[in-house]
Amino acid sequence: MLMTLNRELQIEDLRNHPTEMVMTLRSLLADGAKVNPDPKRPDFFEVESGSLVYYIHVLPATGKILLLATWPKVAALEGADEAA
Repeated sequence: MLMTLNRELQIEDLRNHPTEMVMTLRSLLADGAKVNPDPKRPDFFEVESGSLVYYIHVLPATGKILLLATWPKVAALEGADEAA
């Protein structure tokens, strides 16, 4: 599933991630990001980037995005294990 948000993105970072991560998320969403909806929680998504996954919640009433967590993609972890 692709998600593109054309309006001014409001992203609230709830965990004090590095600024670069928040800016990357903003770019991903503005350009059309590959997202996977959380099957257990409405309006929660995993957004895939090169080697990271962002876990976000989109507030339905306002469209505001809450950045909840990030973690390395499984493929990136497997590649790191093989390189070691």
